[in-house]
Amino acid sequence: MKWACITDTGLVRVLNEDSYCVVPEDYFFAVADGMGGHQAGEVASQMALRLLKQGLDRRLKSGEIAGKALVDSIKEANNEIFTLSARKPEWRGMGTTVTACLKRNGEILIGQVGDSRAYLLRSNVISLLTEDHSLVQELLRKGSITEEEALTHPRKNVLTRAIGAEPFLDVDLYHYQVHSGDLLLLCTDGLTRYMRQEELLAAVKSSPDLDTAVRDLLEKATNAGGADNITIILVKF
Repeated sequence: MKWACITDTGLVRVLNEDSYCVVPEDYFFAVADGMGGHQAGEVASQMALRLLKQGLDRRLKSGEIAGKALVDSIKEANNEIFTLSARKPEWRGMGTTVTACLKRNGEILIGQVGDSRAYLLRSNVISLLTEDHSLVQELLRKGSITEEEALTHPRKNVLTRAIGAEPFLDVDLYHYQVHSGDLLLLCTDGLTRYMRQEELLAAVKSSPDLDTAVRDLLEKATNAGGADNITIILVKF
């Protein structure tokens, strides 16, 4: 297995409120996109991934089934962040997305909250593995807007689900089979707000290695506007 990752503040934001976690020896990869003023988004995203990994390690060590351990650990992180934000006025309202992947044998498990995404690249095909928890996604599902309209919708950043926003949280869990040569792309919306799926695939396929691929993706998103933090993890199984 090979991997590469990159994160960048972008051209507009002062702080980078994205975080990522890469633990290849545990086959664990995750991204988080924080929100909230006074550096609260940065606190939320970092804390969510730290608490998630700690909880996951503890649960897996105790013998809990991997999928349940992943979901329960995300929910536990949510509870702690929600409680902390209620205690500290300067962190009130902080929250974060989380998209976390755990590989077990020939399968990847993905825990999802928010609008950070996971894609699978196999041969010349790219597939979106997650579904955004966002207002725009709800409008798309109802047929109120088109895919083209979704790309430039003025309320693209409105989430319908986030870690730390509510005391109780639903976590989406996905199971996918992976094969040798498959690529997993995890990213925050600082990338996907500027690049369509076919553009992501073309950029990765035209790069000679994973490090070059993540740098090329970052450069393309930055050149297209770079209005948000950008975080990318690319894994080759």
